[in-house]
Amino acid sequence: MASVVLSEAEKLYIVHGVQEDLRVDGRGCEDYRCAEVETDVVSNTSGSARVKLGETDILVGIKAEMGTPKLEKPDEGYLEFFVDCSSNSPELEGRGGEELGTDIANTLYRVFSCENSVDLKSLCINPKEHCWVLYVDVLLLECGGNIFDAISIAVKAALFNTRIPKVRVLEDEEGTKEIELSDDPYDCIRLNVDEVPCIVTLSKIGYRHVVDATLQEEACSLASLLISVTSKGAITSIKKVGKGSLDPESIFEMMEAGQRVGKSLHIALQKILDEEESFGTSRPKVGFLG
Repeated sequence: MASVVLSEAEKLYIVHGVQEDLRVDGRGCEDYRCAEVETDVVSNTSGSARVKLGETDILVGIKAEMGTPKLEKPDEGYLEFFVDCSSNSPELEGRGGEELGTDIANTLYRVFSCENSVDLKSLCINPKEHCWVLYVDVLLLECGGNIFDAISIAVKAALFNTRIPKVRVLEDEEGTKEIELSDDPYDCIRLNVDEVPCIVTLSKIGYRHVVDATLQEEACSLASLLISVTSKGAITSIKKVGKGSLDPESIFEMMEAGQRVGKSLHIALQKILDEEESFGTSRPKVGFLG
């Protein structure tokens, strides 16, 4: 992951500020940076979103393609994640970027392994034979800290924007089944994203923890907790990252903070998505290259 080199004096300044609930950029310990969210930014996808969280810039595109259901779940579709870390940081070139991409993809698989996160049964066309497979491609354009949270926000926004064509299964007299896709672009299926979790990363700095850490703050943290939280505040998964240790009391405090912050994050994100949706086709688009 991209990192910065800080002197001992700079680290001390950041750590002391966090203990007083005053971070370098003026935020409190549980405050996010200003986030920019835009959906429908890539034309040749089923759904897309771009999220800028401080200096972190994420682009997500989702492509719906027909596939065969998995043997263990014959009446469900499924999601596939691919993460490309093409950041400008030299540390993310080559194997470093590949390892980070694999780690992020595995984290997303774990977050979405919860049964209720996405209604996968709605993606089934014909049990055991045909289903929709959602290929979620994540592109890390710029790394400015807290990439897991930014990616989870972008994935949820892209799923909200995803439109899947409606399908009819026709059967002739011989029992042969044919699939017919609707030609109408507005005749489509929308996914319910109410239960899609967002990741809240809490970084332990000194005796306190912060959310949405910058690269400088991440350099002062030896351990972080990645908590995936639903809009109702339910925790679906927890992952500890970093070389440092966390005592049980800190973990419980961070979990409570994650639930609190996660609920607020979902409310703010849903408000933005609903506002964009209300504009319809008249919404001014900035676009990927804007």
